[in-house]
Amino acid sequence: MRRYTLRQLDTFLEVARQLSISRAAEALHVSQPAVSMQLRQLEEIVGMPLYEQVGRKIRLTDAGQEVEQHALAASVQLRQMEDAMAARRGIRKGRVELAMVSTAKYFVPMLLVLFRKQFPDIEVTLQIHNRESIMALLMRNEVDLVIMGRAPETIDCVAYAFATNPLGIICAPSHPFSRRRNAPLSILNDQEFVVRETGSGTRQAMERLFGEQGIHPRVVMEMPSNETIKQAVMAGMGMSFLSLRTIRQELGSGHLALVDIEGLPIVRHWHITHLAAKRLSPAASVFKDFMMTEAASLIRSWA
Repeated sequence: MRRYTLRQLDTFLEVARQLSISRAAEALHVSQPAVSMQLRQLEEIVGMPLYEQVGRKIRLTDAGQEVEQHALAASVQLRQMEDAMAARRGIRKGRVELAMVSTAKYFVPMLLVLFRKQFPDIEVTLQIHNRESIMALLMRNEVDLVIMGRAPETIDCVAYAFATNPLGIICAPSHPFSRRRNAPLSILNDQEFVVRETGSGTRQAMERLFGEQGIHPRVVMEMPSNETIKQAVMAGMGMSFLSLRTIRQELGSGHLALVDIEGLPIVRHWHITHLAAKRLSPAASVFKDFMMTEAASLIRSWA
């Protein structure tokens, strides 16, 4: 039986993640012909096509989807073997596969800088997605740790709160609500809102709050970026519901105003999460401990 190489499997998994040969090549720091060659060799071993080109995009065949699942499982097992051997040697080095929701980008990069200074031999790779995509990564065991808001209820995982996450209503300084004090939540009924996309944790928190209180805003636009939403609110497109960790500078400079609503901001928490059955590597355990002991005070000073 011909053997698959790790390079072939790693290349195929990156193409399956990106659904693009060019983006996979960029992520792997190799040329597009090199990626195509690895895929062609793997298909020759399997004996059937693993993907097909549909316009500019790639779609996995049924065989490709099955190979993806087995390759993911093999990749996880190999990483666990490396972690187990590192633990036996008592070495505080290794690699941490970290993923986070996009709102966390306002403080996680600064934490990573400090972490690297303390633990220069631990490499951290980072993925940034919305909550829906992060949950898919977690469920497939493609990452070691996840930084997110509310812990998922549909996945058997453990979550540790490490910092607060206050969420509130913002508007342009010229908006009439910017001058209201201790206003009831009901004033938001039928008001124009710019909101995060479906699948975002911030969007879900807003919909839970408004649903519980019977509030029905008019959604004038959905946007997948906190930065774009802030610009839209400044321009007077409408109000929004965002984590206050994302708008400290704009509030301080007077470019945005926090609407004074009774009972707001609501305070949620940031969590570091992993599958309940996962055995964390020494490197991942060090990173989790760092987040639990040092992140909260640092975040309060930054955001």
